[in-house]
Amino acid sequence: MNSVRGLLAASVISVQNSCFIYPACQKCFSRLVLDSRRFNCLKCGCTGAAKDASYRYRLSLKIADTNDLFDITVFGSCLDPFFGVTAENLQRCIQDLNQLSGETNIEAAPEVLVQAVETCFIGKRFIFGV
Repeated sequence: MNSVRGLLAASVISVQNSCFIYPACQKCFSRLVLDSRRFNCLKCGCTGAAKDASYRYRLSLKIADTNDLFDITVFGSCLDPFFGVTAENLQRCIQDLNQLSGETNIEAAPEVLVQAVETCFIGKRFIFGV
């Protein structure tokens, strides 16, 4: 893997998916496998109660600089200022909204949240560390 790092000034063209939060292992940040009572990390073997799972931001974007298009994924707490809350607090809000609306897909983000994220990011220029 290339270890050269740099900064890229680019504009967001689109948000690639509507799943902005994922259950993350506290040790290795990999996606956890959740069932109704337990979580399991397939990468490092960490396990615990599902209610104790922590969540992390994952925002997949299509961006463009002056010459090229890129697919980029932004992870973690650097997104807290854009969402106004931590990923764990946003997950609680999503769960509450889904319960009120009768949504059965626990990972589904409400359409109003998807629209807000698109409004916040699409067409805006950011500096990405790559």
